[in-house]
Amino acid sequence: MPQTRTLGWFSILATTFLFAASAVGQVEKPTDGARALFDGTTLDGWKQLNGTATYEVQDGCIVGTTADNSPNSFLCTNKEYGDFELEFDVKVDSRLNSGVQIRSESKPEYNNGRGHGYQVEIATNANAGRIYDEARHGKFLDEGSKDPQAATAFRKDEWNRYRVVCRGDSIKTWINGIQIVDLKDDMTAKGFIGLQVHAFKGDTPAKVWWKNLRLTELSRQEPTTPMPMGGG
Repeated sequence: MPQTRTLGWFSILATTFLFAASAVGQVEKPTDGARALFDGTTLDGWKQLNGTATYEVQDGCIVGTTADNSPNSFLCTNKEYGDFELEFDVKVDSRLNSGVQIRSESKPEYNNGRGHGYQVEIATNANAGRIYDEARHGKFLDEGSKDPQAATAFRKDEWNRYRVVCRGDSIKTWINGIQIVDLKDDMTAKGFIGLQVHAFKGDTPAKVWWKNLRLTELSRQEPTTPMPMGGG
């Protein structure tokens, strides 16, 4: 009996150690048909457009860092997406404005290949989660939410969970479970997803962090239910 008890405690301790070790830098696994857009260790499947901001992988996150005299920079998926549900966690330097491009394009004949299209705003003010038309109409396409909770849904200096659902001409966004946008617009039906580092002037560089980027491609008919909350 004493020997059995000792082995039991050893087994428990070993299991605990292995669990703790695996949790370090762990990237949340996609579920319910979702696929990871970022593998947690490399930028495979992505390419940079336009500016000279730097993108690198640190501790299971994509970290974008501003560069002097750089225009807006975008780290874009090689693949294009039309109808989908996208979720990601993001944290941003309070000095910096950022965003995630959806259904966006880059064409040689348009503004020298500048990335353009729908952008889900990342900001520490009430514009967070709204849809900005980057390098095209240059304005917000939605009227903003009338829900007072929406104005404070984005938590400054913390991780925030975004959810974006695009189906047909419908674009909807949520931040931390609070709906921000319910927009109808049909300018672009398909395009890349891009992580923006905005042009920036400051004494020191500013950063934005992304993790747990996962996407489920949707049909036009199926109902949309939120993917399980996680990360943070």
